[in-house]
Amino acid sequence: MKIWIETLGCKVNTYESEVIKSLFLKDNYEIAFGPENTDIFVVNTCSVTNQADSKSRKVIRSLKRLNPNAIMVVCGCSSQHHQEELESLGIDILIGNKDKTKIVELVNNFKNNHEKVISFSNLQNEEFEDMSITNYYDRTRAFVKIQDGCNNYCTYCIIPYIRGNIRNKDFDKAVNEIKDLASNGFKEIVLTGIHTGSYPRFAELIKEISKIDNLERIRISSIEATEIDDEFLEELKNNPKICNHLHIPIQSGSNDVLKKMNRKYDISEYIGIIDKIRTIRPDINITTDLIVGFPTETEENFNESLETVKKIKFGKVHVFPFSKRDGTGAARMKNIVSDTAKKERTHKMIELSNKLEEEYYQKFVGKVLNVLIEEVFDNNSVGHTSNYMKVIIEEKLEHNKDYLVKIKKIDGLNIYGELVK
Repeated sequence: MKIWIETLGCKVNTYESEVIKSLFLKDNYEIAFGPENTDIFVVNTCSVTNQADSKSRKVIRSLKRLNPNAIMVVCGCSSQHHQEELESLGIDILIGNKDKTKIVELVNNFKNNHEKVISFSNLQNEEFEDMSITNYYDRTRAFVKIQDGCNNYCTYCIIPYIRGNIRNKDFDKAVNEIKDLASNGFKEIVLTGIHTGSYPRFAELIKEISKIDNLERIRISSIEATEIDDEFLEELKNNPKICNHLHIPIQSGSNDVLKKMNRKYDISEYIGIIDKIRTIRPDINITTDLIVGFPTETEENFNESLETVKKIKFGKVHVFPFSKRDGTGAARMKNIVSDTAKKERTHKMIELSNKLEEEYYQKFVGKVLNVLIEEVFDNNSVGHTSNYMKVIIEEKLEHNKDYLVKIKKIDGLNIYGELVK
């Protein structure tokens, strides 16, 4: 039988879907080349915004129309958040963010008894669901989930309610999983989680996996400013395997808004952390997430955000218009920003982000960087540098091999390089 897995949302979902795929393969299922003529659909949903919820439902309906006879499995954040709403979509197996490792077993049982499954748990006191993987089937870099859940309860965010409290992968299991992936040819590992930097022995884990000979890059999916301590900074200073890119969410450049968001820092503290990082690595690419149109955000607050972003000079800003999540603190706030103002502010912030991104790239024109090739086409190859610049090389190169590349030109946000012969 053939399976097709649709993954929405974050890198944690990507990792979990890859684990689900590997478990199906171990049980002699086949991976379909497309959703047509597939026996089993698995949709791993996202609920970070209303748009993500809507997209999750749209994907489920679309797959149901495409093949109404296929077994439909739905899991993930949107199902955890909107169980009752999804029950009406004709799903055969509906679970939340627990028991993703049991999906194959649930499918096998369904094939025998044809009884629908609806299974959810309160995740506030759950243990870490052990998952591991030794290979990825269509990727060059491998994600490894070391942590799940969040205890921060930022007022705009639903994730702590639908992912549960912080829990962590066993240290030795994490190291062994990364060793297996490296031995299978993966040169770059991405440490990921809902709150990755909260892992209790984070710097120690990085130091330990750096000893793996054939592992060349250690990338951190995201880390909070409050989690960047002296131990981590020391490792960043001394460990060349840590990628020259950190994604550090700021969420707002206004202290008033940060306070109402229940973020755990102010702007001066955040900038202080960035300055320490850049003292160690002057050319590091620091990217961020930022929400515009938070309920109490005034025009003055937004302008403060613009000025903060200009001052910090991020390599890229991932801009998110505020999305009301029922059950969160922000959902109860008044002074709602109009959709028109939200769109205008989003547009302005993206414009600034694009300008800063191009400025960052321009610094590397004429410089030689190491590029790990991820995609190979007839006339060109594409890969990323350590500092997460996506480079196009107009030659057919070898997949999963790294090359020294001279950055030739920046065209908008496209980066072109040539091999150093």
